Amino acid sequence: MQRIEPIAAGSHESQSADLKAENIAMLKALFPELLSERIVDGKPETAINVDVLKQLVGDTTASDAEEKYGLNWHGKRRARQIALTPSTGTLRPCPDESVDWDTTQNLMIEGDNLEVLKLLQKSYAGKVKLIYIDPPYNTGKDFVYPDNFQDSIKNYLELTRQAEGGAKISSNADSSGRFHTDWLNMMYPRLRLARGLLSDDSAIFVSIADHEIHNLRHALDEIFGPENFVAALIWHKMDSPKNSAIHLSEDHDYIVIYAKNADVWRPCPLPRTDEMVARYKNPDNDPRGPWLLGDLAARNFYGQGRYAITTPSGKVISGPPAGSFWRVSEEKFRELDTDNRIWWGTSGENRPGIKRFLTEVKDGVIPQTYWPWKDVGSTRHAKQELSQLMEADSGEDLFITPKPVRLIKRVLQIGAPKDALVLDFFAGSGTTFHAALTQNGEDSGTRRCILVQLPEPLPEQTSRGHSSIADVTIDRLRRSGARVKSDTPLFSGDTGFRVFKLDTSNIRAWSPNRDDLEGSLFASVEHIQPNRSDTDVLYELLLKLGLNLCVPIEARPIAGKTVHSIGGGVLMACLEPRIAVSEAEALALGMAAWRKEQAPAGDTTAVFRDSAFENDVAKSNLAAILQQHGVGQVRSL
Repeated sequence: MQRIEPIAAGSHESQSADLKAENIAMLKALFPELLSERIVDGKPETAINVDVLKQLVGDTTASDAEEKYGLNWHGKRRARQIALTPSTGTLRPCPDESVDWDTTQNLMIEGDNLEVLKLLQKSYAGKVKLIYIDPPYNTGKDFVYPDNFQDSIKNYLELTRQAEGGAKISSNADSSGRFHTDWLNMMYPRLRLARGLLSDDSAIFVSIADHEIHNLRHALDEIFGPENFVAALIWHKMDSPKNSAIHLSEDHDYIVIYAKNADVWRPCPLPRTDEMVARYKNPDNDPRGPWLLGDLAARNFYGQGRYAITTPSGKVISGPPAGSFWRVSEEKFRELDTDNRIWWGTSGENRPGIKRFLTEVKDGVIPQTYWPWKDVGSTRHAKQELSQLMEADSGEDLFITPKPVRLIKRVLQIGAPKDALVLDFFAGSGTTFHAALTQNGEDSGTRRCILVQLPEPLPEQTSRGHSSIADVTIDRLRRSGARVKSDTPLFSGDTGFRVFKLDTSNIRAWSPNRDDLEGSLFASVEHIQPNRSDTDVLYELLLKLGLNLCVPIEARPIAGKTVHSIGGGVLMACLEPRIAVSEAEALALGMAAWRKEQAPAGDTTAVFRDSAFENDVAKSNLAAILQQHGVGQVRSL
């Protein structure tokens, strides 16, 4: 008799990726002698023999381990555990709050980014080209809350006032003895999970201020490796000094860049501005077009870079300026002069320079580490942009620390090629999405965004009905899409987004009522949570089986039942409440025929409600027919 394997609460398929198990499996494959098994509380647990590990890596300073360089704080071990603990939550689709649900490739996810990052691991691991985040700066007033190791979903619902409980939202007051510790415990697991989503040729950009840049650098060094540090950019954010400053006017923030692999990742060149192009002239009417004069002398030593030069006027230049060398050999210099690539000045007796033709230089310019507000906007500009777009009332402060669109556009120009997938899991007011749409409109790109924002309650409801930061985010996404369409009439790209919200799993866990065990047993027959739709279940299946949340979903009636096909037949699901013995064969044959028609490249998984089958005969008959026709994985909920 064929058996359908159930997908139950607690099973592998009902959880996000088990990173701890994957790490253990990789260690076991590489160094099997490292691992042993011990019994803890009556259960087997994997243990690592640290002494063997030290021998394998040739550690001759094992006795000095406690003195190693690095960052340690109270709670670091627990922060690691939190990152490795799978999520049992899900993301529930909200088509009514979305724009262009059927066609868009952009995601706006409302929820705790720690849980969301865990849920995205199976579907998006290694697929993100750029992460930009603007996390809390830990100034003493930031929204920071403790991650509940035991039940993070329940903790999240309580903190965001979606469930009753004693948890309280509070700022990370700087009077707390755990000021930096709380911030690190919040950031560390999120950064570790974020790294797993990046592709090998990708990078993460993190906005930060002086308060935590030292701790951020240490944490990123540990997670990404110090060899993958790229730069700490300086954004001159203030267009005028702060006269209210007690000591100095703090006029800049940082954007710290780490590559997933610095040997592979390269920044995209920035486009030349009109001002840069205007510097190219053609005073001698060279047929190769405008050129910019380059210095023939350089300070770097060059063995063939010392020789005399005679100008066209007959003047002799004995050699390069003191402390420098000619960039080219004498032979190469003569070749350049013959090719009219040397400029002697209008009089013909100036020190020579090399003509750099605009037609021959690279398409863009190398990004620099100092970004003045005149180029990328200031904090004042950012607030004005947001207020104007959102039509805020006079004096209304929708978001305290938005970033200017031009600033994030610069980040995208450097780190996100035209077809990149961009992730921002501290989305705030949604500037990253706005900037991506604007950049797509300018260069005809197809950049896609995944935004994650906690529904942090606002002190009071806004005049437009926003009660949380996430409400502001969603409204801005909607308005920015409309603005880009209006400002760029010829742009026909994707300006929509799918909204999902973090919630408990649709699959009911066994939670018996000790006072009514009989009732609990009857209730457990149905494994799907009440008040959950088939669509809710379908998208949880996508997450747990590692499929893209924007993958196409088709529906077709087969044998009187609605069958869904996801990703061209990679996943097929029939979530009807009843499947009789007499219906099983026709349903299975119809699903097999549809699968053959779609011809998926890989294996197909078929999923049904466990409680739907009339009896075991209906279940085994359907499973046998499907497996005979190449559907190897038949599962039930």
